[in-house]
Amino acid sequence: MKDKIQIALLAVIAVALSALAVKQFSGSETTTAPVVAATSSTSATPATPAATTFDPLAQTGEVVDNKPKTTINFGNYEHDFGNVKQDSENKYVFTFKNTGTEPLIIEQANGSCGCTVPSYPKSPIPPGGSGEIEVEYKPGKQENAQTKEVTVIANTEPRETKLRIKAFVQKI
Repeated sequence: MKDKIQIALLAVIAVALSALAVKQFSGSETTTAPVVAATSSTSATPATPAATTFDPLAQTGEVVDNKPKTTINFGNYEHDFGNVKQDSENKYVFTFKNTGTEPLIIEQANGSCGCTVPSYPKSPIPPGGSGEIEVEYKPGKQENAQTKEVTVIANTEPRETKLRIKAFVQKI
């Protein structure tokens, strides 16, 4: 019985390694075959698929982002609203330009809290093109000096760009 379990585990490992080898040498961009990890018990668990390609030349087994990179330049990276009232709606537009040679693709823009909500272009910005990220800050019942960040994730190097808003929230 023990020999049959060992043979079954070896067969599962062989199939998983074969699938990985086929994926690695076929040039596919994502891993869709599950990777099976052998354990001392009779169960095996599938691994989560990778979002980018595996670089077989990397010595560390790291995942590499192969998307074309570009550069982004904002007119300014920080805005100070000054004094604002609680429960107010405050909007500011950060303008940017794609200063690289590839289309700029903004994957997401996230506020550091629910009070800071960014809106960003969903379609690619061509090289030399410009766009806007509108940030709406609603302080709610916050008080005094506040600093919030918007993290823009795009096909740039570095991948993340931080925008900052500030305000002094006055109690009403």
